[in-house]
Amino acid sequence: MSVASSAPVVAVLAGGRGQRLGGAKPTTLLAGAPLIAYPLRAAKAAGLEVIVIAKPATALPPLQERIVYDEQALHHPLAGLLAALREHALVIALGCDMPFVFAPMLRWLAEQRAPAVVRRHDNFLQPFPALYRSADMSSLGGSMLAERSMRASIEQLQPQIVDERELGEFGDPQRLFYSVNTPTDLRLAEGWLAAAQTAAAR
Repeated sequence: MSVASSAPVVAVLAGGRGQRLGGAKPTTLLAGAPLIAYPLRAAKAAGLEVIVIAKPATALPPLQERIVYDEQALHHPLAGLLAALREHALVIALGCDMPFVFAPMLRWLAEQRAPAVVRRHDNFLQPFPALYRSADMSSLGGSMLAERSMRASIEQLQPQIVDERELGEFGDPQRLFYSVNTPTDLRLAEGWLAAAQTAAAR
């Protein structure tokens, strides 16, 4: 495990199969850019070190970031998170399919001193983006072997939960936590980006 720095590292999880989207998420184009480019850009803007967690067979666009390969046969989301925690003691984990995660929220997460899952929505915890610690590995590894859902696994960590009013300081929570999982999600994200560009041009 690399623990040279106490600063959290942003781990962009890119090892999913993307079945509902119809192809590899990291290389799927959103407004002309690979989907993975958006969270990577946010991490860099936050001034945080960033790594990409992928399966050996994951299709990726050309990247400058260090790639850590998750060798687990399982495609459970915890596999990628555990691979990141084996490399670093503090990890801010987020999906490669989250184009609206912005730097201020990532910087806020980096300042937290407790395990933080930052949103509960419709009575479910949102596991990404969130801060995780290497001390969580035993619990998370047991959950993966038991094939618990990601949300059930995170509940066991007794995380810090932040209400949507506080999250509103960083933007609309619906967008901050938005994941592109289907072609419909992709079209909605494209519409949001187009609307934002139109508003900025006025």
